[in-house]
Amino acid sequence: MKISVAIDGPAGAGKSTIAKILSKKFNLNYIDTGAMYRGVTLLAQRKGINPEEIEELCKLIKSSEFYFLKDKLFINGEDVSEEIRNVEVTNKVSLYAAVEEVRELLVDIQKNISKNYSVIMDGRDIGAIVLPEANVKFFITASPEIRAKRRYKELTRKNKIVEYENILQEIIKRDYIDSNREINPLRKVEDAIEIDTSSLCIDEIVEQMSIYIEKAIESVGD
Repeated sequence: MKISVAIDGPAGAGKSTIAKILSKKFNLNYIDTGAMYRGVTLLAQRKGINPEEIEELCKLIKSSEFYFLKDKLFINGEDVSEEIRNVEVTNKVSLYAAVEEVRELLVDIQKNISKNYSVIMDGRDIGAIVLPEANVKFFITASPEIRAKRRYKELTRKNKIVEYENILQEIIKRDYIDSNREINPLRKVEDAIEIDTSSLCIDEIVEQMSIYIEKAIESVGD
């Protein structure tokens, strides 16, 4: 019995944190699709490949192996989980993610994973494009200010020197790019359950979502 859970939402809404908790609770394979786009961005920056150099980007992806192990992203055997969260990648990832050919290649990888395993995936176009037949779909959101505060706390805990206002403006910019790109823009699909996390703690969010996942598991088992 396989089950798939799709989680969409803007940057900083808490998708990854929540998905990791739910993956352990329900024994699902967690696939952080946003990390994959960050991984492409990191590789491209290392090679000096711009978003406009589509042929080189495609070659880069096709020649690389992406896989997850214990919630960490490995590319060509290298754990890049920390490096893909740096400011340089964060500020550029939406530009690379907006490239149609990049999205097509990564979506194919993500779909192939879901064919073989029970998965929980989070990203920007999971419910609409990657897992349109998911057993349950969520759209997780929060105000830009709340998301910026969360990101600021996360980075300062890691002793990063950052400014809240800069983070807020980057989030607003990313929201605009993600929602207005021509290829698979960020949007809430009709059958997704929307959860605003602005005033909720992690436990409350997990509790709400668990109810729907439990029902989905029960229906698959019937």
